Amino acid sequence: MRKALRWLLALTVLIGTLGTAGAATAAEPDATGTTDIKERLLAIPGMSLVEEKPYTGYRFFVLNYTQPVDHRRPAKGTFQQRITVLHKDTARPTVFYTGGYSVSTTPRRAEPTQIVDGNQVSMEYRFFTPSRPEPADWSKLDIWQAASDQHRIFTALKKIYSENWLSTGGSKGGMTATYYERFYPRDMDGVVAYVAPNDVVNKEDSAYDRFFRTVGTKECRDRLNGVQREALVRRAPLEKKYAAYAAENGYTFDTIGSLDRAYEAVVLDYVWGFWQYSTVADCQDIPADARNATDDEIWNSVDTISGFSFYTDQGLSPYTPYYYQAGTQLGAPTIHFPHIEKKYVRYGYQPPRNFVPRSIDMKFQPHAMRDVDTWVRHNARHMLFVYGENDPWGAEPFRLGKGARDSYVFTAPGMNHGANVAGLVEKEKALATARILEWAGVAPNAVQANPAAAKPLAKFDAKLDKRDVEPRHALRP
Repeated sequence: MRKALRWLLALTVLIGTLGTAGAATAAEPDATGTTDIKERLLAIPGMSLVEEKPYTGYRFFVLNYTQPVDHRRPAKGTFQQRITVLHKDTARPTVFYTGGYSVSTTPRRAEPTQIVDGNQVSMEYRFFTPSRPEPADWSKLDIWQAASDQHRIFTALKKIYSENWLSTGGSKGGMTATYYERFYPRDMDGVVAYVAPNDVVNKEDSAYDRFFRTVGTKECRDRLNGVQREALVRRAPLEKKYAAYAAENGYTFDTIGSLDRAYEAVVLDYVWGFWQYSTVADCQDIPADARNATDDEIWNSVDTISGFSFYTDQGLSPYTPYYYQAGTQLGAPTIHFPHIEKKYVRYGYQPPRNFVPRSIDMKFQPHAMRDVDTWVRHNARHMLFVYGENDPWGAEPFRLGKGARDSYVFTAPGMNHGANVAGLVEKEKALATARILEWAGVAPNAVQANPAAAKPLAKFDAKLDKRDVEPRHALRP
């Protein structure tokens, strides 16, 4: 800790890499170590309190942390990034969670946090409001800048939470945890990445077409394909319904270009969206005879799964940062629809460029994902990737090469985009749990001797361990 006389200097360099290095003397624990955790957190230069919420057995803080807009040129401006801290005990390990989007301000615990019975730090991804610079220089939204956000947060908090750290996240959050490891491989003691897509070559998406030919059962696929096709056959009457729906709710279509484009985008998301969020058992809710279904039955099925509000300006706006990244670095899937005659498909799967306002410049960087993929294959250490068997995003997964060490890729049978360690087959679940405990430095002696005995150290809490699910929409991981 810096002494009080150096506090002003620490503030002066706050936006640089030294900005997380200091804290006021008042925050240092006394001889008994009883200094309040809130005081210690708020003594970090650039850290401010938004609110504290009670939760039995924890302290939960919503905080703002000052970050440079550009980590390469920290003197060029800052923004406030929202983070949360679920505090249990500084003697416990800490899990660094990101969903890759906005952060929940409700106390939540990621699966690895339950497994290791630890603390959890959660980060809102840069450029998702309110963690957006003003004015927004979109060229500073990339995977390295976001990884550097995490690195500065970790560097600041490691002085308080000195035990082992794991990073984790699901979907885009799993991608984020992986990119963080690629750029700052010495920060974390382990990585648990859930359902993380890995689009290495953006223009080569045949894996998705192969996935949709075999996923689930033929009966289920036929039902879904039938409704999707019928929604395009009945385009005229259902677009009238869409226009009335948009007028009633004040929806507009400036970003995507027209109601017609938005309608087709929603319909073409339908099959993907079902498998992303549902299971074979949910097929019973899909109209079995689409050609004889009513317009309302077709509309309601598509709306329930894809959401007719999404491709409106109002629906797209919160996800501009995601689509910007998909169109500049992450890549996006393109699939085909052999069950639908070409005359019914006017636009096909539209690129991310169509979902971002034209005032924002975009240029794709094909090397970004290739670099990460190569690094993971040859350098992965203490990394666990978990996928769902029936999740479309898992069609292009991360894979491990000969250079990987103590790293694993597991697939949960029958699971969708919500796949987790608990859903793995018993042998893999035990192994994954044992490795997570070992990486966190809290594996009991019995687990070290016999990984099959591994179980989460904390009891399941239905409220705390509830997963925050983003609004249903297929073309977002």
